[in-house]
Amino acid sequence: MDPFVETNERYLSIHQWEKLNPDLVTGFTTRNGGQSTFPYHSLNMGFHVGDNEKDVWENRKRLAKDIKVPLSNWIGSEQVHEATIQRVTRTDAGKGSADLNTAISETDGLYTFDTNLLLTSLYADCVPLYFFAPDAGAVGLAHAGWRGTVKGIATKMVHQWIKEGISQEEIEVAIGPSISKKMYEVDKKVIKEIQSCLPKNVDRLPYQELSNEKYLLDLREVNKILLIQEGIKPSNILVSNICTSLDEQMFSHRAENGKTGRMMSFIGLRSGGALE
Repeated sequence: MDPFVETNERYLSIHQWEKLNPDLVTGFTTRNGGQSTFPYHSLNMGFHVGDNEKDVWENRKRLAKDIKVPLSNWIGSEQVHEATIQRVTRTDAGKGSADLNTAISETDGLYTFDTNLLLTSLYADCVPLYFFAPDAGAVGLAHAGWRGTVKGIATKMVHQWIKEGISQEEIEVAIGPSISKKMYEVDKKVIKEIQSCLPKNVDRLPYQELSNEKYLLDLREVNKILLIQEGIKPSNILVSNICTSLDEQMFSHRAENGKTGRMMSFIGLRSGGALE
């Protein structure tokens, strides 16, 4: 069974984590159950793609009601396919929840030790990374396209948490729905970048050569390899098999030629009941 389990038509949750940690809120939205119209039909969560902002606002309110986390507790960032990570606190609550202008600028990774906050990130094929350290009470998200992956956003999050006093052995990671190897064709330039970040002793290459200098790339596997190299236990890494390009419940930038909506990853820790 996939670690991301359908909770209702609007989102999937990391069931295994939530079962063990009742105060944890996790999820990855689908494209269902919203009010946006074509080509953003229907639960588009992104303000930056050209959709009607009122529709996006309504979509977010519907999710907020589902998960019982008010928008005033959400935090979002301006994702730019880099590897910048920022620690956020209660003083950042609400940033990026109602519009793009208030989002934390030029940042693709967020983490916090504060409860009653919901970290959010947006996707339409890139790899969503979820980080959780139960004993330390830390949660994090990272947006890993191929550029962010090569620049080490996954390992940078691990390094940052180690600096915060968290042991690698405690860190749990979930790699969420994204485009699969089967559907992710890239050129030699991308593969050279990927090769530059992989350890030399990797057992199995996370890409397959086709012809005419084209390759199929498993970006989820690349991130898993890099995380294990940094000391994350393989048993602490969950990997989704859901392909955003093939699953009709998902938006896909590649499958829909760049004109589509965005799914949202989210994670937060409650304190004393509902996040409100």
